[in-house]
This record gives sequence, C-alpha cells and structure tokens, in this order.
Amino acid sequence: MLARRTGAREFVPRFGVPFLAFCALAALAVSRWPLQLSIATVFLFAGPHNWMEFRFFLARMPARWGKSNFFYTVGLGGVLALTAAYVALYALGQTWYLSGAGWTAGTALWNTALLMWLCALVQLRARQLRRDRSWVFAVGFALCSVAWLAPSWFSLAFVYLHPLVALWFLDRQLKRTRPRWRGAYRLCLAALPLLLLIMWTQLAHAPNLTDDGALSWRITQHAGARILTNVSSHLLVATHVFLETIHYAAWLVLIPLAGLGSKPWRTERIPLASARAGWPRLVRAALVASALVALALWIAFGVDYATTRDIYFTVAIAHVLAEAPFLIRML
Repeated sequence: MLARRTGAREFVPRFGVPFLAFCALAALAVSRWPLQLSIATVFLFAGPHNWMEFRFFLARMPARWGKSNFFYTVGLGGVLALTAAYVALYALGQTWYLSGAGWTAGTALWNTALLMWLCALVQLRARQLRRDRSWVFAVGFALCSVAWLAPSWFSLAFVYLHPLVALWFLDRQLKRTRPRWRGAYRLCLAALPLLLLIMWTQLAHAPNLTDDGALSWRITQHAGARILTNVSSHLLVATHVFLETIHYAAWLVLIPLAGLGSKPWRTERIPLASARAGWPRLVRAALVASALVALALWIAFGVDYATTRDIYFTVAIAHVLAEAPFLIRML
C-alpha cells in the first residue's frame, strides 16, 4: 500500500502536473487561435507521431505469431483492405461517379465493414483468453444501424473519438510498465471533460470562423460544420484541435516516457529485431524509411499544405485502423 501511494505521489509532480498544465494551456490557445493551430499542429506533429506509433506497434509485435496467427492475419489484413476501400471511396467521391445517395451508401457500407472487423477481432482475442465475447456482435449490429441511418453523424463521431484512443493506449502502457501511476493518471483524465466544458461555455456563442479560403473551409468541414450547422464552427474546430493536440502529446511524449525509454530509436527491446529468429536489419530499415516519410511529409506541407493535408487525412486512415488490433490485443 505504501509503495502504491509513493508511486502516485511520484506521478503527480513528474507526470501529472505537466500533463494538466499542458492540457490547460492547449485549451486556452486553441480557443483563441483554432484555425492557426489546426494548421500548425498537423504540420509539426502529423509525421512524427505516425513514426512513434509505428515504433510502438513494432515493439508490440511478437517475433512469432504462434497461436495469434489468425488474429494478426485478420487484423493486419483488415487494415490493408479497409484502407484500400477508404482511399477508393475518397477518390470516387471526388468525381461524378460517386455522389449523393451513392456516396452515402458507400460510406455506410465502409462503416459496416469496419464494425464487423472490430467485432471479429474482439471475438478472436476472447477465444484466445477462453472467454465469451459473442455479445460484441449485438453491439456491432446496433452500431451498424446507426451507420446506415446517420452515416455522416457516425463518421463525425469517429473523427472526435479517435484522438482519445491514444489516452487508452497510454493507460494500457502504464498498466504494463508504470502500474503505480495509473490511479493518478486516471484522476488527471477526469480534468479533460471539465476543460472541454469550460471551452464550450466560452465559445458557445462565438461567431463562425471565416471559411472563405479553401483551406479554412476544409478545416471547418472536417470538424463537422456542415453537419452541426447550429453550433459555432469556432467551437467545433477548437474542440477538434484540442483533442488532436492531446493525441499528439500522448504519442510523442507521454507514451515514450511511460514505456519506450529516452531513446525510442533503439531496437534492443523490439522482439522483431532482438529475437534470435528476428529481422534486425529489416526493422532498422523500416524505422529509417518511416522517418524519411515523415520528413517528406514536412516538405510536401511546405510546398502545398492544402493538398497534402487532404492526402494525409485520407491515407492516414491506415494508422487509425492499425491501432485497433494492437489495442484489442492489449486489453
């Protein structure tokens, strides 16, 4: 009991206080400059946080799948198939080939495939643990009805919920490497709804953001201004940027501190690189290649930010989907 209390007290000054201070500062800044910080955060952190996620997933991937062979086959196969379908859907949506009812049906169909894939992964993991999780399909079918009845709302919920998944990953990582910090960490998380409530109170009657330019229009639409027409676009963009900022902070700072150590580029603790039957050169090459992709993304943002942002948020669905099998595996 004393050790647990000591761990919590250690968390507060070294981890909790900076985390809360950062969240409060982020809420204040994005409330005042939502469009500017939306552009800046994506430019600065989109590529590096994808690299860190890739590094994290490599560390969680066993050198040999063994009894998890089918789970990882379905998981990684689903990532590839759903990403390809999403990119194709987006490409068709930019032409006259898919519009109106066709676009709505295509979106609902993709959301249905996503939900069934997630249910399958949960059930496969439950079988490995010899537990019954068949009820997850009832939840999945209920959500499928929402995806068909209100596909735009379903997709918008996906946009706002995804940034919070990083905090879930952090909780699971703390359970594995810093269990004495979890109680205090969860206490810190309780402050996030309060910060959001303060933001919404302050921005509820704020005038809509100017979206005359193509870039600002894209940002407000991505935050749901077309769907939530009675809500200030200033509030919507600020909320989304705030959640994305915490998402980036979790992947770039908090998760590395909790489990990857001070040198995440080192591969000694990656099973795929350190195991006797591993591929150390391939892992190092993959990390270098992903770092070069992040660098290329910075260059592309500098050349044509608007187009690169569109392409990034389309292709980046792959890293969003890749989170699912690893998170389910950690549960």
